[in-house]
Amino acid sequence: MNPETPEPDLDVTVITGMSGAGRSEAADVLEDLGFFVIDNLPPALIGKVAELARGGGRPHRYGLVVDVRSGVFIDDLGAALAGLRASGARTRVLFLDASDAALVRRFEATRRRHPLAMTDRVHEGIQKERALLEELKGGADVVLDTSQLNVHELRDRLVDIFSEELSSQALQLSIVSFGYKHGLPLDVDLVFDCRFLPNPHWIEELRPLDGRDPAVRDYVLGQPETQAFLEELRRLFQLTLPAFEREGKSYLSIAVGCTGGRHRSVAIAEALAEILVGLGSDPSVRHRDVERV
Repeated sequence: MNPETPEPDLDVTVITGMSGAGRSEAADVLEDLGFFVIDNLPPALIGKVAELARGGGRPHRYGLVVDVRSGVFIDDLGAALAGLRASGARTRVLFLDASDAALVRRFEATRRRHPLAMTDRVHEGIQKERALLEELKGGADVVLDTSQLNVHELRDRLVDIFSEELSSQALQLSIVSFGYKHGLPLDVDLVFDCRFLPNPHWIEELRPLDGRDPAVRDYVLGQPETQAFLEELRRLFQLTLPAFEREGKSYLSIAVGCTGGRHRSVAIAEALAEILVGLGSDPSVRHRDVERV
């Protein structure tokens, strides 16, 4: 490297999360995006990797897969992350999660024993691991729920997240609509419930449509409560988005729920995206349950 050319900033993504949630698949995606990936790295060695990475001619984007299965490793990871941030490295934690049912199915399909299960009961190990990682998940920059994703869909989600983040330093916003009857999303920061709004499901001609259809959208947005709700959301995000950016948050996921995830939540999610665009953001929008019955 030319001595007059400044060294690129060190960029470190720590990939962790529940066993069976897709850490290896996530590592493959980051490798394809140009990250230098190290698998099964003990957290105590992260600082050493960062020290070596700052040498001339070495990669500056790293993906570190960390399997945290003990309290000691949790403490080591916290210390390593604090050290990276103190040194000025751009650092994020990607936490892969999935529902208990999805994890049980995956372990049964591969006939593997859960690493924390003392017996053959996979569910026992999942509960132990979930309790152990609760605080780490709470502090993660990106939490991704892989329960309903196949390997191709997981890849697409990660490419969307990291391709955009690598090209922009701005706060990334993601909106997902969902149905409460299908379960709360595991990977969101904020949840808004719009079940208080009149339900188009009970109007025969609107029932087969979804919230992206102009007729459903007009019905939902035409309610007096809807306009008041959207105005409150606009005021909330006008206040909080700059504050999140000042605190260094790089990714914010927002969920909007109704009963089935087809009508109200979809229309409100689309309207919220327009509000956020008006506030200077460029959110992505996904409708998780729009095709489900």
